[in-house]
Amino acid sequence: MGKSCAQFGTKDNSPAEIQDIKSSIEAEAKSSGVDPRFILAIVMQETKGCTRVPTTNNGVTNPGLMQSHNGSKCEKTEVPCPKSKIALMIKDGASGTVHGDGLKQCLAKAKGKDAVQVYEAARIYNSGSYKGVDLSDANGATKCYASDVANRLTGWTGATGEGCKNA
Repeated sequence: MGKSCAQFGTKDNSPAEIQDIKSSIEAEAKSSGVDPRFILAIVMQETKGCTRVPTTNNGVTNPGLMQSHNGSKCEKTEVPCPKSKIALMIKDGASGTVHGDGLKQCLAKAKGKDAVQVYEAARIYNSGSYKGVDLSDANGATKCYASDVANRLTGWTGATGEGCKNA
């Protein structure tokens, strides 16, 4: 996370910002019931932990650490990003916004149990639906998203989704 923002042309996270991400994940995990490891895996998948990541917009505005649906963000010029905004970005992604589901709601929609539930929830978080293993119609999703998240959760952080292309 300490070198995650240069790719976006903004100042990298400070040690204090990284600590604020960690404490925000821990607090939101307790509040939402979402496993903190799952929250962290999504943060790393979406933004590599860059507090000042640009907003994406592929028909839906996705700002912040977890690229939540119309959620909160820290401006490129906000150095350091305030702890309150970091906490809100984590809350938006884990518990959802008024505009879209967070991980908590995605886990509730997933039909599988245990690891399968997390895999399905990751797919739902990325695309809004889960249509099974066949991702030939991935609904605008990143084909390797759920498997990359699963790899992060097993400790395999070198996975790059090779062989997968965006749908």
